[in-house]
Amino acid sequence: MTGILAFETGLPAGRMDVKRMHAESGLPLEDILGWTHCSEIPVFGEDETAWELLSTAARRVLERTGVAPERIGQVIVAGSGEWDHPAWSPSATIAHELGITGAQCFEVVNFCNSPATALQIAADTVAAGRVTHSLVLLGERLSRSVDYADPESVALFNTGDSVVAVLVGTEDPQFELVHSRIRTDPSWHGHYVGEYEYDRVVVRRRARRLNLPQTYVKNYRALAEQTLTALGRGVEDVGWFLMNHMDKRVHERVLTSLGIPAERSVFNYHRLGHMGGGDTFLALADLQAEQRLRSGDLVLLATSGTGFSWGVTALVHR
Repeated sequence: MTGILAFETGLPAGRMDVKRMHAESGLPLEDILGWTHCSEIPVFGEDETAWELLSTAARRVLERTGVAPERIGQVIVAGSGEWDHPAWSPSATIAHELGITGAQCFEVVNFCNSPATALQIAADTVAAGRVTHSLVLLGERLSRSVDYADPESVALFNTGDSVVAVLVGTEDPQFELVHSRIRTDPSWHGHYVGEYEYDRVVVRRRARRLNLPQTYVKNYRALAEQTLTALGRGVEDVGWFLMNHMDKRVHERVLTSLGIPAERSVFNYHRLGHMGGGDTFLALADLQAEQRLRSGDLVLLATSGTGFSWGVTALVHR
């Protein structure tokens, strides 16, 4: 049985507040709050690094599970490529920090759909017997790509930073990884494009297509239905549907389309905004902390990323 043995989440100490967004963009506060839904977003400050917070989360996972560093055969850092430094490997840096010396270390770029992609790679590698344990790490300086002076970028103003460390293996997992479906609609490849601005890359919306919300609903519904069919389950069997927090309205529309009550999802917009690839695991951590998960619960993690890719990862809580 391949699954998640344990995971840890973390948030940086820095914050970006809507008053500063208003001052830089000139947009009314109510317009900004219509996207952020909260007054401040966790972001990495200038003196914080993503890799150090990721290392701390990963170390806690190893300590909790009792898995020694030499047993880790794979270290994957996943995200959009907004690492602390250019032309640099955060996975190798973190492995060195943790004393992991015999693993393959690499990065996966699939933007905020990276959790589904990295977990699929890790689970396939473990299930094939090529490694016994894979360490999947989600975390980067995603907020650095947001230009708060650009009113056209307001849909990105809720984007912040978080880290997640996930240990995948076969020894009594907390969550069994039972299925994964990922798809890309390449016709959306140029909707968001980065451009160089001084010492960073900022993301701009280049297209003016208005049907992205409908595209989200269509793809999430298709992937969820395909996943449930593959598992021989129905919508009524979904214990929890946890989704990326890019747009609260799309989140609600996806649930309505699938016939899943809002009570079987987690909405953190009011306190966090969109924490990149960490959204679904932060929601899962909330469910654990509140003891709302039951043995046998089917949990669907719905993720998406610029490009555009969508993924649904099915877990069963043990």
